[in-house]
Amino acid sequence: MSVATDELDESRAPLLDHLLELRRRLLYCILAIGLAFGVCWFFAENIFAFLAQPLIQAGQKKLIYTQLFEAFFVQIKVAFFSAMMISFPVIANQLWQFVAPGLYRKEKRALLPFLLATPVLFLTGAAMAYYVAIPMALHFLLSFSGTVGGVEQEALPAIGNYLSFVMQFLFGFGAAFLLPVLLMLLERAGIVTRKQLIGARRYAIVGAFAIAAVLTPPDVGSQLLLAIPLTILYEMAIIGIWFTERRRARETETASPES
Repeated sequence: MSVATDELDESRAPLLDHLLELRRRLLYCILAIGLAFGVCWFFAENIFAFLAQPLIQAGQKKLIYTQLFEAFFVQIKVAFFSAMMISFPVIANQLWQFVAPGLYRKEKRALLPFLLATPVLFLTGAAMAYYVAIPMALHFLLSFSGTVGGVEQEALPAIGNYLSFVMQFLFGFGAAFLLPVLLMLLERAGIVTRKQLIGARRYAIVGAFAIAAVLTPPDVGSQLLLAIPLTILYEMAIIGIWFTERRRARETETASPES
């Protein structure tokens, strides 16, 4: 205990030093986002062309804009969102550099895997949205084109609306796939326990379908594509917490004879 206390005491600093360090980390983050934004702005058309591929594969080859500045702001949004995703490793590293000195060695070892798993899970969710959920949703929504009551009905999606639609899916699925990290961090902080999560399983399933209903179109297929992975990820979090509990118990048993 004294070793851990000494380790934490060595990392203590006055409030002004913490504020200066925070400012320095924030400046690094802003610089990384700015550089990434400049690069992404240059390739904004190519990035949007990539995002438009599900729409093209669904048979829709035209996007319109109804306001003169809409296409320009779409390029800005594409560049900004892309810059945020590209610079995320830098932002995460700066966050870690700021927080790590105030943690015990065991806490550092516990937090680092969650930090590393976050971008992997987010990209997995975003990839599932792009390659599976968005095409399925577009096929469903574009199926309403045609003749309805003798009137020709044609889909002419606006470029800004389509970007918002895609970003909603990408960030919604990406954030949803971070559920195991969130639950394991809450358990690590002592806010919830594994038994509480097991007891709340039925409510979690209902919540997963409610989230899917909000983030996806009204077709059942798209909702199942998000609700089922959310339920599986919830169970994976419970299993992961079980493993961490066993590891902490072994570490406690190993430390007890030494003390």
